[in-house]
Amino acid sequence: MPRHDPVPPPVVPPGLAAAWGGDEWRAWIEALPGLALAFLDRWQLRPDGPPAHGVIAMVLPVVGADGSPAALKLQRVDEETRGEPSALRTWDGRGAVRLLDSDPESGTMLLERLDAGRSLETEPDELTALGTLAGLLEQLSGYPAPAGLPRLADRGAAMLDRVPQVLSRLADAADRRLTADCAAALREVLDRPGDRLLHWDLHYGNVLAVPPEAQRAGRAPWLAIDPKPLAGDPGFELMPALANRWEDVVATGDVAAAVRRRFDLLTEAVGLDRARARRWTLARALQRTLWKVESGETALSTRDRAVALALRAGC
Repeated sequence: MPRHDPVPPPVVPPGLAAAWGGDEWRAWIEALPGLALAFLDRWQLRPDGPPAHGVIAMVLPVVGADGSPAALKLQRVDEETRGEPSALRTWDGRGAVRLLDSDPESGTMLLERLDAGRSLETEPDELTALGTLAGLLEQLSGYPAPAGLPRLADRGAAMLDRVPQVLSRLADAADRRLTADCAAALREVLDRPGDRLLHWDLHYGNVLAVPPEAQRAGRAPWLAIDPKPLAGDPGFELMPALANRWEDVVATGDVAAAVRRRFDLLTEAVGLDRARARRWTLARALQRTLWKVESGETALSTRDRAVALALRAGC
């Protein structure tokens, strides 16, 4: 039954509006308030606070007709976001935020509400944060990927096709050698790309705390959000955990040893073959290099270089 009380359209956060450019993005941003109102009405929701946002989505806190808190997520449908509802349905709240409803055409989702102000980035103890992330990685990658998701096999082959052109754009010979080594590592494992359901963007900022009342009802204390689902080998998942909270790595005074310690803890906790995980992580470093160079950079980033060097030399 349609709701009769008027609800003002939400204001799109300026940071989201400015995140990208182009006519298609601007058109989507202009249509976003109306889209939000349509789904507030369709799912009988009322706003319950100001919207939050990342770089591709707006999330509006809402309350359902039964008074339960939830979150309305609105984002454009593209190759990375299209599979998110399918992945969340597969996990069904186990290790990840629970999907309550979705609209495939618009990419809009209704999710359980987590504590948007408290991510694993706020956990003061690095080892506690890393252990939590490792536990989630083990849980999430324990499921076969549902049909229709992008495949690591295809992504990996496409990456290798782009390597020669990217190598020619890197200014430093050492960066070129390291990138070529990362490509060689990918070639060694690409014949067995894996079939697990990967989150693909599992870093500390994408793990949110569960509100106390939900924990009392049986929910885990931390859950993953914002997957970019992919079918492949869990070794391809480690790079975000190695390269995030970088200040903790630098503070140890030995960056290479700190990276390898994180790598060892993750591979042991998840039960991964260390040699294969090393190669897949170098492949992930290659992917990040391809993106940066194709966006105009002529050198590897400090973090990506440090992680790749640590794993190339020390594993």
